[in-house]
Amino acid sequence: MLLSLQKELLSHQNKIKAKFLSGFFKTGKGQYGEGDIFLGINVPTQRLIAKKYKDLDLKSLLKILRSKYHEFRLTSLLILVEKYKTSLGREKKEIVNLYLSCAKNINNWDLVDLSAPNILGDYFKDKDRSVLYALAKSNNLWEKRISIISTLAFIKTGDFADTLKISKALLGDTNDLIHKAVGWMLREVGKKNESTLLNFLDKNYKTMPRTSLRYAIERLDQNKKFTT
Repeated sequence: MLLSLQKELLSHQNKIKAKFLSGFFKTGKGQYGEGDIFLGINVPTQRLIAKKYKDLDLKSLLKILRSKYHEFRLTSLLILVEKYKTSLGREKKEIVNLYLSCAKNINNWDLVDLSAPNILGDYFKDKDRSVLYALAKSNNLWEKRISIISTLAFIKTGDFADTLKISKALLGDTNDLIHKAVGWMLREVGKKNESTLLNFLDKNYKTMPRTSLRYAIERLDQNKKFTT
């Protein structure tokens, strides 16, 4: 089944789109996606393929999650999300453990954003969340992004505490992708409870990265916006 999945993905490659995606996801030297290789397969196609191979075993998914091809890794994550949704306690834990063991391979923002809330975020909704704080302290960009984006699952249930704490911990980060992720999650908090967002901004807006602040205040009324 693994070989069939790989062949099917390769059959959809598009060199023109691959070139565009390589630029869009910043794969050049010194950029955040340096060295990533794209096949040029659109996400809807990958979602269809993922559903077709949703019964692929975890050992096989681990192999393609370590692939040099971006779309192989994304498809494996889409399958993991589907498997997680239909799994029970022990199986969910195995998926989470696999995810954490390969966090460094989840190495672009689309890979993180399409998987972290649906796997880690959902799993830790009713569990100790210290692993997310450990990821936030990592020297790896993608592990840090995973830590904050995972909290989207908490936000959706009206639970904001860990989003705010991890956001605070990441305010000193120098990477723009972390600034955007923090600002995005704060904006999501504001959608649910504007006073919680305003309280956080009152305490931190003067020292926040400007990108984080801009994202966070995007939906606020003009008279409530903070000086940027």
